[in-house]
Amino acid sequence: MPEALLTREAAEAADIAAGQFAANSETVEALAERLRRKPPTFVATCARGSSDHAATYGKYLIERTLGLPVASLGPSLASVYGGSLDLSGALFIAVSQSGRSPDALRLTEAAKRGGALVVGFVNDEASPLAELVDVLVPLHAGAEQSVAATKTFLATCIAFLHLVSAWSEDPALRSALERAPRLLTEAGACDWSTPLAALRQVSSLYVIGRGLGLGIAQEMALKFKETCRIHAEAFSAAEVLHGPMALAGPGFPVLVLDPADEGSESTLSVAAAFAGFGGAVAYAGEGAPATTALPMPPDVPAALAPLVQVRAFYGGVAALAVARGLDPDRPPHLRKVTQTL
Repeated sequence: MPEALLTREAAEAADIAAGQFAANSETVEALAERLRRKPPTFVATCARGSSDHAATYGKYLIERTLGLPVASLGPSLASVYGGSLDLSGALFIAVSQSGRSPDALRLTEAAKRGGALVVGFVNDEASPLAELVDVLVPLHAGAEQSVAATKTFLATCIAFLHLVSAWSEDPALRSALERAPRLLTEAGACDWSTPLAALRQVSSLYVIGRGLGLGIAQEMALKFKETCRIHAEAFSAAEVLHGPMALAGPGFPVLVLDPADEGSESTLSVAAAFAGFGGAVAYAGEGAPATTALPMPPDVPAALAPLVQVRAFYGGVAALAVARGLDPDRPPHLRKVTQTL
């Protein structure tokens, strides 16, 4: 079978990261200066699906680096319920690959009426959303053919990293941004297809992340559903202790993402707990006993660790879908542009 579109498009991520950084630097620096000059009172995001998972990565990055609360707003507030929003002094970030979903457009219009500075992370620069926002930050990912998003997801995460590094003037984040193309390339050479092959017969699993990795865990769980028809649920390493742990038992599959930061200790303890119950634990990171190791490049900064993990994952999940007799590029009942209200 030819290589999946999903795999080929994910392999473009490194070049996209480099190109996006170069193309958007002037826009992002000007936006960052504007935000420093007049800091927002809080940040709100608008997104669905993979874009919302990328926004969760951005949420933790903004909250940890800048100390600003970030809220994910439900688009149905405007599109279904017709509500108005007081977003005076807020930064509103609309995230969309297509820029054409009606609910995102309605909420973005409501945000503008509500007094927010509206920024768009949009791949299609000719879309209605791109024309609506106050500041457009293009993703520069090019056309994406696979229904399951890969390169646009990573491009969105890179856009968040670029904005927060410029806004905060944090040299560590700037260094991580500059290293992103090389580390994404190295991640593409990490073989997750072999350890994920153990999931060929499973019907359900957990993906566990924490902090910056929570949105990536959500994205991986979505891809298991979309491409492999596996009922996968994503949890934080803290939240999984509040009930979901009851399903743990011998052979129950769990994929754990080490955040490579202060959350590593608690994440390791959760992995050890699942292993103690006899769970089939696969761990992306260092130090977990009695688990299957998911390979990672060495010396990855915490801000990039989740992106490196999902880049390595994409090739593995496509191979798993094929092993299960499925086409990872054409999930049933789904379309590339989802017209939700």
